[in-house]
Amino acid sequence: MHFHVITLFPEICQAYTDASVLGRAQKTEKGKGAKSRGKKIAVDYYNPRDFTKDKHKRVDDRPYGGGPGMVMQAEPVLKAWQKAVGLKRNQPKVKTLIMSPRGKQFTNELAKKYAKQYDHLVLISGRYEGIDARVKKALIAEEVSVGDYVLTGGELPALSIIDATARQVPGVLGTYESLEDERTTTGETYTRPDTITFKGKQYRVPKVFLSGDHKEIEARRAQK
Repeated sequence: MHFHVITLFPEICQAYTDASVLGRAQKTEKGKGAKSRGKKIAVDYYNPRDFTKDKHKRVDDRPYGGGPGMVMQAEPVLKAWQKAVGLKRNQPKVKTLIMSPRGKQFTNELAKKYAKQYDHLVLISGRYEGIDARVKKALIAEEVSVGDYVLTGGELPALSIIDATARQVPGVLGTYESLEDERTTTGETYTRPDTITFKGKQYRVPKVFLSGDHKEIEARRAQK
């Protein structure tokens, strides 16, 4: 699956997507002999400042009709989108999302849908007071929200959607990670040592987790 992120701050996002699970999924793995496994996902970035004619690389302007703040101009964003996927022949396999607190609530079910139905996911991360509304109309884009709150920009929501969706792409997760992804974490997990001391008080791992009785352990976790 190919993720395309349109953002004024690609370096912020790339530091995250190049690390850990997402970073590994973007690399070609060498196998035994001549065999090798290809990339599971690709993540590319497009800065609207690279697609403006303004000599100062400005991509925002005052809103028509008045109001506070500035609005991201449509043309640089549309040109960035064209650079990303505008020439793809199989357009039904392209899904364009605009990060917005007013949008549809993003869920794990949506992540599964995106991974299954699309080859290209374009995530447009706005700044300032938002993006010229003609972008949504021209691209038939969908506004998506990751929560009922407002952030400085759309970069964090875009990263959340990439992370959650990439996990649904076959081969991205390892065996153990895949097993854990099938359930919601219980919140009660422990590892060695079985006893720690903090501010003079000892904290021990509950005996049931040391018993080896997996039925009892799962019953304990189900209570939380």
